[in-house]
This record gives sequence, structure tokens and C-alpha cells, in this order.
Amino acid sequence: MSREVANRRLRAGIVGGGQGSFIGAVHRVAAELDGQAQIVAGAMSTNPERARASAAAWYLQRSYDSFAEMARAEAQLADGIDFVIVATPNHMHFPVAKAFLEQGIHVVCDKPMTFNIEEAEQLIALAEEKRVVFALTHNYTGYPTIRHARDLVRQGALGEIRKVLAEYVQGWLLEPLEKSDNKQAAWRTDPSKSGIAGSVGDIGTHAENLLEFVTGLKVTSLCADLTTFVEGRALDDDANMLLHLENGAKGLLTCSQIAAGEENNLTLRIYGTKAGLEWHQMEPNTLIFKPHEGPHQILRTNLGYMSDESKALSRLPAGHPEGFYEAFANIYRLAIADIRRVESGEQPQGGYPTVYDGLRGLRFIVKAVESSQKGAVWVDL
Repeated sequence: MSREVANRRLRAGIVGGGQGSFIGAVHRVAAELDGQAQIVAGAMSTNPERARASAAAWYLQRSYDSFAEMARAEAQLADGIDFVIVATPNHMHFPVAKAFLEQGIHVVCDKPMTFNIEEAEQLIALAEEKRVVFALTHNYTGYPTIRHARDLVRQGALGEIRKVLAEYVQGWLLEPLEKSDNKQAAWRTDPSKSGIAGSVGDIGTHAENLLEFVTGLKVTSLCADLTTFVEGRALDDDANMLLHLENGAKGLLTCSQIAAGEENNLTLRIYGTKAGLEWHQMEPNTLIFKPHEGPHQILRTNLGYMSDESKALSRLPAGHPEGFYEAFANIYRLAIADIRRVESGEQPQGGYPTVYDGLRGLRFIVKAVESSQKGAVWVDL
């Protein structure tokens, strides 16, 4: 599929994200925030009535009863969608993304990308064959302060990286919400919909991706201890891991959804031979730089000393808080720019998580589960 995209907003479609979904509304705001795209079509639920009601509530031009019908139809329309948003539970990511990739339609997909490694490899092959953009919404990489953190690492301001601590803790699954009428808890704790991991797949993958994104270092091996604390729950709700990074650095990664009193506490700390960095997602406009000898520096979004990449992803003057929606929208901003390039015959420039990061995330999940099942032994990633 090739369309003229230079002088108009891109047209987007969405699969999933209907009534009762948290992430669907986030995708809508993020995709449309910069005026570069508009969601015009959707297959927003497997329930046809709910799908139509959800589409009507968003004033979409076209509503479909199934994603397969939507993929075929949109590819044939002169004003069909340029890219699709996959905002379904995990088990549907692969068939939905595959259907649209086969039609040559660009994809923005939630993580984890697929149910297993084999599916992820199939999506890579399809994306390469069709030469389309495939963006993965590891949205925390979109924060301007995270981009500056990565720039500091690249510039050598931290020296050689020696230790990394990544922590993502929540408390919302402290009780067995899946046994009540909580749709979000139900599918996340169901192996048939979530996959082989619970908290590791849902939030642990974010911590792993952010760690590698900022440091530029791959995790080479891990030793994981996964636990299910809530009685009767089928998947892990807590995990603790030791990590080896490719330069010899050591790391700790912990993720939990049963941490009483916690909201959405994602924290990253990186320590090198010259300095350290500290970042908290719940205070995302602040990055703490810690020289070995000297005072700590409080770095703030969109001030003059921030890196060019960081400032390019900031929308407001310094002191005006930017948060979750804006970071999510930065993934869209970068992906949409690449869609325009690809449709114009140019090379993509990247800067956002891709289908390859999706495969990396699946391998992380598989190896964490394998390590824990074998008694918390070291396994190569």
C-alpha cells in the first residue's frame, strides 16, 4: 500500500480500546495530540454492539464488527487508514497486527507485542517484507527527561556503567480483583489472554526496555524469582531479578503489582564510574544527575541546558508539567514522521521502540519464567 501523505493528517484505525478500556482513550489522545493524525475507523470490541457504540462515542467515520473485515476493507478504500492502533489484550496482538501488515498498513501496537517468540518473529518477517513502520508503545521512552538521560550516557557523563536498578511497583492487584467485575484485572491474570507471565509481562517489560534504552546496554543473562502472592491467581504478581549486562555491569530489576500503597512507581537508577542518574516516573519532569564529587544536579524538562533530542520532544515552556499523555504522544510523533518518510520513499529514522524491541521483550519474558521455574537459576538472554 502506498498513499500520498505529505499534505494531510494521517488516517488511523484502532482495534480494541472500546468502552471500559483505559488504554484505548490514552491512544486516542496520544495519536491526535499534535494534529498529525486522526482516528477515523475502528473495530473496538469483539461484541458488535459494543464496537458500534464505542465507535459512535468517538464519532468515528467507520465501524467494523471484526478486525479482519476492517483490514481488508480499509486497504481497498481511497481514503482508508494509513496505520492501525492495536489496543487489545495480549493474546490478540499477533492476529490483529498480522492482518494489517499483510495489507501493507503500518502498525502501532501495545506491548508485549505477541504471545510468544515465534509470533514475534513472524511479525518481524512481515514488517520487513512489506517495508512498513511498526512502533511498539513502550511509552516511558517518550519522556524528554529519559531522552536527556540517554544523551548523558552516550556523551560519557556517567563514565563506564557499573550498576543499574530498575523498579516498577504497583499495588492495584493486592486483592483478587479478577474475581470481581474488573475487566482489566481479569484479562491480565488470565494465561489464555495475558500469556505465560503476569506482572513480568505487564510492567516488567517496561522496566527492562527502559533500562536498555537509556544505557544502550543489552541484558545478557538473568536470574529471576517470580511469585504469585494472591491465592488462586494463575500468574505471577511479583518478581525479583539479578541481571548481567553486556559490558560486565550488574543490575537489579523488580516488578510487583501487590505492593501495598504504591500507584505507578517506575524508577530507574544508573551508576557509572563518574556519576549516577535517578528518574521517577511519577515525577517525570525531573532528572537527578549525581556526580561522584560535587553537588547533585536537578535537571528539568525543556530548560536550555537539556539535550536537543529532549527539547525536541517537549511541548510546553519549562515549569509547565508534561506527563503520561505527552510521553505516549511522542511515540506517535516519531512513528508518524517515519510513516510519512516511508510513504514518500525515504528511509525511516526511528527513535521509538520497534518490532525488534517487541521480540526482545518476549525473550525477556520467556527467560524470566524459565529461570524462575528452574529454581531461580541463571539463564542467557
